[in-house]
Amino acid sequence: MTKNGIACRNSKMIVNLDPKYSVENNINFVSHAHSDHLPNGKNGIILATKETKEIANIRGRELTNHVEYLDNFALYDSGHILGARSLLFDDVFYTGDICTRDRGFLKAATIPKCKTLITECTFGKPEFVFPRLDETIKKVNELISELYNKGKPVILLGYQLGKAQTLSHLFGHWDPVYYHDSVKEMNDLHRKLGIDIKPGLGHTEAASKGLLEKKPWVMVAPLMSESNQFIKDMKSKYGAVTIGFSGWAKSGLSYGRKNDYSIPLSDHCDYDELIDLVKRTGAEKVYTVHGFVEEFAADLTKMGFDAQPLRENSLDEFL
Repeated sequence: MTKNGIACRNSKMIVNLDPKYSVENNINFVSHAHSDHLPNGKNGIILATKETKEIANIRGRELTNHVEYLDNFALYDSGHILGARSLLFDDVFYTGDICTRDRGFLKAATIPKCKTLITECTFGKPEFVFPRLDETIKKVNELISELYNKGKPVILLGYQLGKAQTLSHLFGHWDPVYYHDSVKEMNDLHRKLGIDIKPGLGHTEAASKGLLEKKPWVMVAPLMSESNQFIKDMKSKYGAVTIGFSGWAKSGLSYGRKNDYSIPLSDHCDYDELIDLVKRTGAEKVYTVHGFVEEFAADLTKMGFDAQPLRENSLDEFL
């Protein structure tokens, strides 16, 4: 671990895994297009999917020197968001952000065998075990139906890239369905890239046509709190009810967002799935990154795995 992120070095090259800055003469692997994983700079080769490149472009982050394939590097679907990949090279498997559950158009991650595993552990504590997706879908549909019967419009809140598209896919059968303008832009790109998401008007156009006054309706919007002006306006003008979706949500708790309802739903593995992932790789050595790194490594060690958090070291001088 360096100040520029994770770097792996062999006799031939240095591979930077989700670096903050792309490095000249190095391979720079970008696992997906969430902002905290996109590098700055225009140096070195960028290894990423075309979907990641296109999503990065509309987010104002151009991935120059981009390639989708390199000899001796294998990309595996990580199941996180559209275009997200894990990387296997030199018997090292780097998960990036990963999810081993099917979620709508997103399929469960593919897990290869390896000797060394570098795994994220965002939800690497036993308290984070998520309900089955079919249970979540049933619960949310029942809630929307109840609110519709009361004439209440419903806003489904999830991260603009990833969760919002999952929600659009899972609950797009409700009619009418609208999208926050920023979600509509991302959904339109997903459709361009071949993903089946129901078209719908953005909130600005829907409001200008007076459609939001004809209640009820469903809208998919970015995850935001009740103090956000957009949410305040939707509530005061139309009496909208908010349902927030996050892995941090607990039954009966608002996880700091203060939405009307909170539903556990994540684009990451939960604790049990992380344990299963480690077992499936057959890794001889496990490094934990991003999340509850100390706790998860300690739990793995108790289970008999050779595991430790990946800490910053002296490699910086070489990178």
